[in-house]
Amino acid sequence: MRTKKQIFMLLLALLVGIPTLSAQSKKEKKEQKKEAVKKLIESENYKIDVNTAMPMRGRSIPLTSSYSLEIRNDSVISYLPYYGRAYSIPYGGGDGLNFKAVLKEYSMEMDKKGNAVIEFIARNPEDRYEYRVKVFPNGSASIDVNMQNRQSISFQGELYIKEEK
Repeated sequence: MRTKKQIFMLLLALLVGIPTLSAQSKKEKKEQKKEAVKKLIESENYKIDVNTAMPMRGRSIPLTSSYSLEIRNDSVISYLPYYGRAYSIPYGGGDGLNFKAVLKEYSMEMDKKGNAVIEFIARNPEDRYEYRVKVFPNGSASIDVNMQNRQSISFQGELYIKEEK
């Protein structure tokens, strides 16, 4: 009888202790991800996988293909769809937001909430693009693009973080 009571008390202690252990590990994982995001952004070598486009007019559009915005030191590789009104573009529609260009006026700062706010300008023969990217501590990101010859558009996505094993 005494052994059963000891086993019961041991199981009860384990059941009470498990939630605090998992809460601790969740908090630690959140902190680790926050640090990984910050380190990746500061390296100026990262990629944001985009999953939603939000044109100025109309509803948000879930994207099924793999679109992305990539920063590599002094260059931007923009592979994004465009939905919206164009004012002055080349015959045939042009390339839209699909281009590789040199970054100009790149700036990154952390706001009060721990979000990375990145702003830069890129040019190609078609247009001048002003990007404002906000990367949140959990790795999600929002991208706003203002152009001279087209309506603005926004995107949502996730920062691509390589899983270390």
